[in-house]
Amino acid sequence: MEQQREVSRQCPGRTRFVQDKAMIERLINQRRRNIGSFEVGRVLPFSKRRMVGPFIFFDHMGPVNLPKGLAREADVLPHPHIGLSTVTYLFAGEIIHRDSTGVEQAILPGEMNWMIAGSGITHSERFEQARREGGRMHGIQSWVALPNGDEETAPAFSHHEGSDLPLHNDGGVWMRLLAGEAFGLRAAVKTHSPLFYAHVALEPGARIALSRDYPERALFLVSGAPRRMANRSLRPRWRCSIALPRRWCKLLSRVC
Repeated sequence: MEQQREVSRQCPGRTRFVQDKAMIERLINQRRRNIGSFEVGRVLPFSKRRMVGPFIFFDHMGPVNLPKGLAREADVLPHPHIGLSTVTYLFAGEIIHRDSTGVEQAILPGEMNWMIAGSGITHSERFEQARREGGRMHGIQSWVALPNGDEETAPAFSHHEGSDLPLHNDGGVWMRLLAGEAFGLRAAVKTHSPLFYAHVALEPGARIALSRDYPERALFLVSGAPRRMANRSLRPRWRCSIALPRRWCKLLSRVC
């Protein structure tokens, strides 16, 4: 194990990262833009980091409180995709997915939709729960490129929840594996290339080592605000993606 060096001091309500600076390839600030009813923060692609593994797009939706009676114009109307898989995971809210294969599926917090566009698919996303009741919307949408030879695969849709997305909860580390294989877990999601995708929450003082089985790895900080990492200053409200091509990272969460 490489020697770790603490690079931030404790302060209540923030996240402390312990990192060797050689482990971090790049910090990427999400670029926020308003799409009408809420903001989306795009992390990938970035000018100097187009992809991480097969992940070619990565967007952070919200968080936002949507009003009751939300206008129909706020819905994402039917639009096409080809040559990739689109992935939706929610922390809060509900989205109704409809697509040209005839699927209609609601996705709720802790659940995931994985849509293989392949040779071509059209889909829409609608906010019916928010329209009826109002409520919070928060999630991640990512796009996974299909490898050469699979771009023209037949379009398909799968919804995953419960035991499809195995959980780990020990030593202050809570984790749900969303796709792939890592940390001794395997998700039920069909993928076309080696990858892992996980939702992790850490208690104060908890640590997790990223899997060494993948040459490209990244971390997206959904909540928390590190003051410094690997001798680089971070603005208090930065949300960032960290490409980690080296061995492992140690995280100490919510200790400022």
